[in-house]
This record gives sequence, C-alpha cells and structure tokens, in this order.
Amino acid sequence: MGLSANTSKSWGDACRSFLNPKVIALLFLGFSAGLPILLIFSSLSLWLREAGVERSAVTFFSWAALGYSFKFVWAPLVDRIPLPVLNHWLGRRRSWLLVSQLAIVGALLFMAANNPVDGLFWVAAGAVMLGFSSATQDIVIDAYRIEAADDELQAMMSSAYIAGYRIGMIVAGAGALALASWFTVTDGVYDYQAWAWAYRCMAGFMLVGLITTLVIDEPVNNERAAESHRSVVDYLRFLLLFIISAAAFVTAFTQLASPLNSLREIFIEQDIASSLAGFATGSLRLLSSVFMAGLTAWFLTRMQLAPKAMVRETYIAPFADFFERYGKVAFYILLLVGTYRIADVVMGTIANVFYDDMGYTKAQIATITKTFGLVMTIAGGFLGGVMAVRYGVLRILWVSALLAALSNLLFAVLANLEPSSLSLSLVIAADNLSGGMSGAAFIAFLSGLTSRAFTAMQYAIFSSLMTLMPKLLAGYSGTFVDAVDYPMFFIGSAMLGLPVLWLVSYVGRLMESVEPKN
Repeated sequence: MGLSANTSKSWGDACRSFLNPKVIALLFLGFSAGLPILLIFSSLSLWLREAGVERSAVTFFSWAALGYSFKFVWAPLVDRIPLPVLNHWLGRRRSWLLVSQLAIVGALLFMAANNPVDGLFWVAAGAVMLGFSSATQDIVIDAYRIEAADDELQAMMSSAYIAGYRIGMIVAGAGALALASWFTVTDGVYDYQAWAWAYRCMAGFMLVGLITTLVIDEPVNNERAAESHRSVVDYLRFLLLFIISAAAFVTAFTQLASPLNSLREIFIEQDIASSLAGFATGSLRLLSSVFMAGLTAWFLTRMQLAPKAMVRETYIAPFADFFERYGKVAFYILLLVGTYRIADVVMGTIANVFYDDMGYTKAQIATITKTFGLVMTIAGGFLGGVMAVRYGVLRILWVSALLAALSNLLFAVLANLEPSSLSLSLVIAADNLSGGMSGAAFIAFLSGLTSRAFTAMQYAIFSSLMTLMPKLLAGYSGTFVDAVDYPMFFIGSAMLGLPVLWLVSYVGRLMESVEPKN
C-alpha cells in the first residue's frame, strides 16, 4: 500500500525523490492551484472596498466559495466524462486540467473587464466562475497526482504541491496588491485600471499551470481504461441530469435562506445560543438542498433521462468500492480522516485574535506568523515528505499528529509570557513545521486510500470530510476561550489530539490485516 514503514529507502534516495520530474511538475501545478483562491477572497475584498462597495454587498461574494465546498458533487463528471477532441489529444486528466485552467484565465479576464462601481453583478458572476473553475482544477490535480506515481512517492508529491500552493497564494495576495499599487496613478484615489491590470497579470501567471499541463504526460490508469464506455448521447443525457439536479440544489439553497433565517431568530429568542442556532439552521438548509437534488436525480433517472447503470457507476460505485476494499476497517478510517486535523484547525481559528489580545503588533503578526510561518510550513512539508518516504506514511502521520498537539501546548506557555518576537517566532516555527509535516503525510495517506478506478470522486469526498468536524468545533473556539481563557483552551485543544494518536495506531494495525484491491 505504501502507507506502512518502508526502511528500504535511504536518506539519499528519499532526498533524491525531489528531483523526480513528477514531483517538480506538482510544484508548478500547486502554484496554479494556489493562485486563484485569494483572488476570490482577500485581494478581491480590498478591490471592492477601494471601489466603495458596501460591506453588506461584499458578503455576496461568499457564494464564490461554494465551488470549493461542494466540489465532490461534480467530481464524478471529471472521472467519467471524456471531453470531445481534447480527450483524444491530451488524455482525460490533462484535457480536464487544460479546460479548467483556461476557464480560470477567462474568469480573471472577465472580472478585470468589469468595474465594481457600475458592474458589481458581473464582477460577482466572474468570481463565481473563478471559484467553480478553480475547484474543478483542484479535483483534476488531485486525481492526476494520485494516478501519476506509486504510493511511495505520494508524500513527496504532496510536499511539492503544498509548497507550490503556498507560493501561488503569496503571488495572488501580496503580489496582486503590489501590482495594483504599482499601476495606481494617484495614491489614495480609487483606480479601476490598476486593479484590472493586476488581475490581468494574475491571468498571465496561470501560464505556469498551462505550460505544465502541456508538458507532463497523461497518467496511465489501467483500472479507468477498463471502465465501460458510453455513447455520446449517454454522456449528454447524464450531463443534462447533473445540470438539472444542480439547479434543483441551488434553487433550494437560495429559497430556503429567508425562512431558515427566520427560524434561526426564533431559536435565538428561545435562549438558544446564536452559534448553535446558526449551525442547526445551516445544516438543515444544506441537508434539505442535498435531499432536493437527490430527489430530482432519482425522479429523472426513473424517467430514464439518463441510464441507471451510468448513474450507479458514477455516484454509488465509489462508495461501494471503498467499503468493499476495507470492510469494517473503513469506518475507523473515515473516523480518522474526519478528526485528524481537529487540534490544528480548532486552535488555528482563534490564532489571529490571540496574537492581538496578547499585544503583538500588526507588523509582528505579519512578519512572524505570515511570512516566517509560511517558510516553516513549506519546510515542514518537504521534511514530512522525506521522512514519509524514509519511514512510511503512517509513522510520520503519528509523529506529526503528536507534534501538532505539543505545539498547541507551546501556545499555552506563550499566553503566560510578555509579548516577544523571539518567543513568538519559536512557537510559530514549531507549530508551522509540524503543520507542514502533517499536511504532507495526511495528503499522502488519503491518496493511498483512493482507488484508481474512482480517483477524483473518492479523494474529493475525503478532502471534504477531513475539514467538516474540525470546522464545526472551530466555530465554538471563541466561546471556549471566553469560558476558560487562553491557556486552558490551548491545553484542551492539545488534548483533542490524543484520541487521534490512538486512532492512527489502531487504524495502522487494522490496515496491516487487510489487503485492499487498489
């Protein structure tokens, strides 16, 4: 499987893995994946504020993030539907990758062509297009990474991907702001053309990903090659089914907003905590929308809009395959996937507020936690990749989980010290180094779980599940801090990591007893 210890690799062999062309390719593809996300959020928010857009209107752009949250819904399309002409020329993964990257470029240019002052709706539409295209690119890159190399190289490829992703975020964040400032004619005066040219430059940076896509080889996937082939009419029928079902989901999601907001207010009036009321109504809104989409798909399938066998292969078979390969062990694996990052995410949500409350300056926060922290995260990712190749993914998964919990204890110590750049730097170094290690090892672990027959769908499910529970608990971080103060909160968040250590060990032993067919 490539997840257990592999001591046959020397340190030299592990380090030389960085020079593998497939690993280098993931560095550039990671850059392409990390570039768009801040162009939807922080950089775009600043552009809108300079344009005089009200804060209430800026929140409308949160819809652009839906593509990242629900990418598992259309991930099966990437797995199953070949693109006409391009599929024959480039192969399935590279053809989808090229189309998604061209769509990102198109969305960025479209946003640059519209001034938020008199074309806010079109800028918002462009942001949604950008989010959907970027999420699609993420799906394809994940599938390509898993199919392009054996399990033993996945940790190194994950490390390269994380490094490229972080560099892309720097370019889209600080880089876009620097370009907008450089293009501005008069300081202190909103300049639409400055932002437009900044976004056009970002579209130009996407050439890194486009060129990489054209240079790399299509991964060989014998399991996907053996899948049943359908006629063009069947693919079109299935695509129509998906579009109608997606429309049902969006319609339900938007129409339920007002009545569920009213229900939330009723809950609050009944002395139910606003955070709990928001979670309950938000979950009801999501589940109701998913039910409506599923009901629509079921009805249209019964009406024979799309072949039943094709729907079963696309949405049911990936789940059945996972449970068939791992049996009862699958439930423990899913529990590990859903809780592994819990200590890190719960603590990270409150981190910036903590720095401010402790009296650290904005300059210290920016320089130490952002710039220096980014370097340590990248270093941790590469260290985790090398160690995973040398010692095995599961061992490093356990070690990095332990280090992540211990780093939370360092924040408890930091909470009792006077503000100091040195002490903050030491804690950030430990925290981000362990975070980078755990990120690389965890991505490699998820990649090893994925069947080559359902790469895009299964990995999209895993990547969504791994943040669901941590984010739900993280929403209460502020409440916990108010109740127990920072030191006890950080100690408590570290304790959350203890069950994860047991789970990693237990799952490791269980997985040694099964040999999934992958």
